[in-house]
Amino acid sequence: MIGLIHGTLLEKQPPEILIDAGGVGYEIQLPMTSFYQLPDVGQVATVYTHFVVREDAQLLFGFADKAERSLFRELIKVNGVGPKLALTILSGMSAAQFIQCVSHEDVSGLVRLPGVGKKTAERLLVEMRDRLKALSEAGAGAPTWVDAEPTGDSSPTVVANDSKEEALSALVALGYKPQQASKMLNGIYQQGMTSETLIREALRSLG
Repeated sequence: MIGLIHGTLLEKQPPEILIDAGGVGYEIQLPMTSFYQLPDVGQVATVYTHFVVREDAQLLFGFADKAERSLFRELIKVNGVGPKLALTILSGMSAAQFIQCVSHEDVSGLVRLPGVGKKTAERLLVEMRDRLKALSEAGAGAPTWVDAEPTGDSSPTVVANDSKEEALSALVALGYKPQQASKMLNGIYQQGMTSETLIREALRSLG
C-alpha cells in the first residue's frame, strides 16, 4: 500500500497532479477540497494516498490529510459508491459539509452531486451515520475535520492559457455532464479568473 507521497509538484491539472518523488513521477487524483490546499508547481508537497488496484488500472487518490482519506475509505465501502463517486462527493462538499448532511439527513444536499441519486443518497445517510460515529470514537473523525474551503484569493493558482477550458475538463472528470459544466461556468466566469477559482465557484453555486 502506498500511503504517502512526498516530493516536488510537477503538474497541476485538476483534479490530477504529478509529483516527482525520488525520480519517479506519480499521477494522483485529488478531491478539489484537497487540491485547493496544494502549493504552487515546483514546490514540495506531501499527499496522503489511497492505492486502488483494478484489472485494467492502478490508481492513486490523494488527500491533504489523514482525516479526509479516512472519510474517502469509508465512502467507498458503501454499496454503489466507487472511488470516482467518492472523489466527486468530496469535491462537491468539504468533509465538514458532508458530515452536516449526514447528521441532518439532508438528502437534497447530496442529490445535487453528479452520480448521486435519491437511493444512493439515502444509502449514504444510513451507512455513513454509523461509520462516522466509529471514526469519531477512534479519534479520526468529525471533531478533527474542518471546512477546508479557502477564502479570498489566497488559494494556490493554476496558470493556464485557457482557465475556462481547464475548469470544464476538471468538472467533466468529476462526473458533471459537459452541458451542465458549461452552464455552471458561464454563470460565474469573469475575465482573469484562474481554473481553480472557476471550479471552486462552480461547485459552490450548486450549494
